[in-house]
Amino acid sequence: MAKTTEMRLLELMVLKQDVSSVIEYIGKKGSFQFQHKIASDSSTEGDSSNELSTSGSSSSKILNLDYEIYSSLKNASVALNIPLESNDITDSNKPSDEDRNDAARILSAYRDLSERLENAIKAAAKVEDTYKETTAFANLQVSYSELDHLSFISLKIGKIAPSVFDELKERVGGNAVIISLGQDNSHILVACSKKNRAAVDSDLAFFGFVEIEIPKDFKGVPPELLEGLENQKREAQKTVDELQVEKNNFAETHKEIIHKLIKSFAIAVQIADVEKQLESTELVYRITGWVPKAYCESYMKELDNLTEGRIALRVYEPFEVPSVMSGKEQVPVKLTHGKFVKSFERMIFSYGSPVYGTIDPTPFVAIFFTLLFGIMFGDLGQGLVFVLAGILMARKVIKVGGWNKFAPIFIAIGCTSSIMGLLTGEFFSNETLLEPFSEWVTGLFGQPHAPILKMMPSSDPSSIKVMFSVFGFAVAVGFVINSIGLIINIINNLIKKRFDEAFFGKNGLAGTIFFWYVVYVVIKLVAFKKPIAVYDWVIIGIALFFAAFCEPFENLVAGRRPLLENGVGTFVISGIVELIEVISGYLSNTVSFVRVGAFALSHAVLDFLILTLTQMCGGEGSVAGIAILIVGNAIVIVLEGMIVAIQVIRLQYYEFFSKFFHETGREFKPFKFEYK
Repeated sequence: MAKTTEMRLLELMVLKQDVSSVIEYIGKKGSFQFQHKIASDSSTEGDSSNELSTSGSSSSKILNLDYEIYSSLKNASVALNIPLESNDITDSNKPSDEDRNDAARILSAYRDLSERLENAIKAAAKVEDTYKETTAFANLQVSYSELDHLSFISLKIGKIAPSVFDELKERVGGNAVIISLGQDNSHILVACSKKNRAAVDSDLAFFGFVEIEIPKDFKGVPPELLEGLENQKREAQKTVDELQVEKNNFAETHKEIIHKLIKSFAIAVQIADVEKQLESTELVYRITGWVPKAYCESYMKELDNLTEGRIALRVYEPFEVPSVMSGKEQVPVKLTHGKFVKSFERMIFSYGSPVYGTIDPTPFVAIFFTLLFGIMFGDLGQGLVFVLAGILMARKVIKVGGWNKFAPIFIAIGCTSSIMGLLTGEFFSNETLLEPFSEWVTGLFGQPHAPILKMMPSSDPSSIKVMFSVFGFAVAVGFVINSIGLIINIINNLIKKRFDEAFFGKNGLAGTIFFWYVVYVVIKLVAFKKPIAVYDWVIIGIALFFAAFCEPFENLVAGRRPLLENGVGTFVISGIVELIEVISGYLSNTVSFVRVGAFALSHAVLDFLILTLTQMCGGEGSVAGIAILIVGNAIVIVLEGMIVAIQVIRLQYYEFFSKFFHETGREFKPFKFEYK
């Protein structure tokens, strides 16, 4: 059986002049997990130059400059709308002096362009405001001084927010007349009787009215002035548009080099972050971290060449590390698989990491998940949809973010669903299209019939027999899954030298023998009609006793004293409770897999309903029938696909993982460069 990947602790003693290059090598390699946590996101998200040394040394100045350049490049990429397409920057190198010069040149050109564009926008806005204020009085041809000297009328001209124009008119009611002088209601003329002036002034103040001083002999705006302002407005907007085009061209022509520089400077600041947190003296840095055993030799050779021999390396096995032996530190767990099995790793780690050195359950999860999903979701056409989706995801034709790495899962469950569909004769809910194939296959073994497995219940006795056969097969698969979980638990405890838990208890050897022997007795009784013998009861009783009343035996084997920690009475009561738990637990663990057959039956029923609705709406030759067929199958693929996946995951978690996942380890998360 596959175990977790062997790990080693690598200790590096690096001279100060080489530490930056060594960290860069580690980050690019992506297989080194620092022994002590490195906070790699503390300073890559902004200016952290205040955390660096300010001694005035050249290295400190370079680091301060790198942080500043990195921050400026990120801001420029956002403003220019040229984000990185990938967070993976391991193909880049830390910046050289030439990169720093290029960055300074590009940033200087970008700042100049941004400043010119900002000034042009401000100038255009100013011209626009002037134009609006001028046009507001274009229609006022009567001398304002003549209006202002009226005996009974008070006039005011000013500005308000256009959004309050209607509300202001309603508020003043019959006390005043409000006239809009412009097209956007921002400039108004207010006319009211002088006796109502105080009340109107109060309302105007409430709505933010700002009075404008108008010359006494003002009679409106000359057309020549309006035309001139219109020309200025067009020229100002033209300048803004030209600069915007220049900005877009700048982004397009500098896109690649800006991406290259961002990646390089991202590496530089992450190297600086790590370097600040390492143990060091004035001249030497100490780096310790976990790497897979298979990589140790290449690390030693390549680091020795990188530093030209100016490095000391030492490799420790896990049992040689004091913190591991004392239980203060867990060895990180790495799982090594091919593409198919690897796509199921997240399902393992979402539940918990296996303990280092124990059995890797991922291959079993991959097999069981694929098999159970296929049984519950049997339809050739719908299965091929999953296969096609998986292929498109694998080729990045369909991009769904982090879900693309699960493409092998979609292909696998699509294949098993298609195989089950061939057996049940379902193709996009159609039950007749696969009949020739079914009759050809069954004809090889006797009387031809279709489908090969009839899931839909009917009055035909053979249909009922086949349906219960599927339920029986599902329970048999459950027995295998439960058994493998028990075996993994026993082996894991033997590896960890926990012989008490390996031999006794519900999930130990005693519980396993009880489970297996009960299944053997049931098969002997039902299938072979043989009665239960006395020795069968004896074996079941002994196994059940050591599974339920295991406390003193576990303490004896483990060397713990006293054997009965809480006395005989408590031992008997807890043993009886555990006895019930063992029997009910194994019964529920087995019967739980009946749901696999139930979902296979429900899938067949859903397909039958879709086909019935299609025929009621005119059949597959009508537009309505085709619409029902397409929509119905889409709903089944999406909704039932999700439900079946959840059920399979539940069976894995509660019936399989619960047998051996009694403690979790520490997932291997190596340091690697990423753009944040």
